[in-house]
Amino acid sequence: MVSFDMKKERTLSILKPDAVRRSITGAINKKFEDAGLSVVAQKMVHISREQAERFYAVHRERPFFRELCDYISSGPVVVQVLEGENAVAKNRDAMGATDPQKAAEGTIRKEFGISISENTVHGSDAHDTAAAEIAFFFSGCEIY
Repeated sequence: MVSFDMKKERTLSILKPDAVRRSITGAINKKFEDAGLSVVAQKMVHISREQAERFYAVHRERPFFRELCDYISSGPVVVQVLEGENAVAKNRDAMGATDPQKAAEGTIRKEFGISISENTVHGSDAHDTAAAEIAFFFSGCEIY
């Protein structure tokens, strides 16, 4: 019998094109696991420009929108669902600040990020965002 822990939550993580290109996805996943998160779904995809614009629609009016969509659609990414107690917060802590130069020591962006644009990972910023972002990439039967 499978038991379900109601305290666990899920969040979306995207290992961006720079992470895939540099073959550091395993090292990043280790950081998530060390932070108490489990990968319960994972696949490599190439996000189209149209998909990028839909995914980042909340940022459409921001000056960085075009660059963000160009970058995330520039090569393959690894999309994954992370699960654990307080998954959204743990993921955000593990990632670190958006700007790798300002990220705390030991965080993914500090260790692996190249710049604000190529900061290696995306993570959901809230529970409702996580649910919508997970549904954007995964059907229920794809998540363990």
